[in-house]
Amino acid sequence: MATVNLTAHKPTGPVGTIRDGLLIAERNLLNLRRTPGAVVAALVQPLMFVLLLAYVFGGSLGGAEYRSFLMGGIFAQAVTFNASFTAIGLAADMDKGMVDRFRALPMPRGSVILGRTLSDLTMSAVTLTVTSLCGLLIGWRLEGSALDAVVAYGLVLLFAFAMSWIGATIGLMARSVEVAQSAGLIWLFPVTFVSGAFVSVTTMPEPLRTIAEWNPVSATATAARSLFGNQAPPAVVPPDSWPVQHATAYALLCACAIIALFMPLAVARYRRIARG
Repeated sequence: MATVNLTAHKPTGPVGTIRDGLLIAERNLLNLRRTPGAVVAALVQPLMFVLLLAYVFGGSLGGAEYRSFLMGGIFAQAVTFNASFTAIGLAADMDKGMVDRFRALPMPRGSVILGRTLSDLTMSAVTLTVTSLCGLLIGWRLEGSALDAVVAYGLVLLFAFAMSWIGATIGLMARSVEVAQSAGLIWLFPVTFVSGAFVSVTTMPEPLRTIAEWNPVSATATAARSLFGNQAPPAVVPPDSWPVQHATAYALLCACAIIALFMPLAVARYRRIARG
């Protein structure tokens, strides 16, 4: 197993938490060499959705225009699904006794979880890169400015970081890797599909329509499309609602709110486990 030096200093405060978090993230990324299947799954899953949705739904929803519109939703879905890897990774560390080893070291309690979320954020960045290349192959293009594209990717990665804290909370609450795997996936499908990620929410019945309009996944997808300059095809009519009209601001607000809520929950849960 890959090792990193966590005893070379005595960390204190936020600086120590970040420093040790980066070391844990390095350890997690090095250990990916032992689990290449997880890397393949993280990369193949969004590619599968790109090809399936682009050519199954695309023909009836606008063809090439729909394929460009689709990519913002795929980005939001891909990083949302990566939260399951955070849950499974933390549950696996607890199952193997790694959390017990970490808590014996002179390191802040939040570093272990921060390291996991940072390593999974790196995987999300790789996922976005591969998915973007696939999008280019099916005809997706960046129609906005380079600065807008950078902001769009930054917003999606911030959302990925936020969702990983939900995954961390689930992983720390699960009693086994199997439970974490089930609990980490079961909520992802309704969250991503009851949204405006792939279709217009105007065709949904109430109250699903209202839920979809205010869904953070919808906001992230809509904001990414707006920044990339990808317009909705005529067959996909966007709703005229506040979350859609202010998608970038709302997506940013949602990501910050999720982090503010689930970061302390995850850290508190980890402390209870450490006191065990």
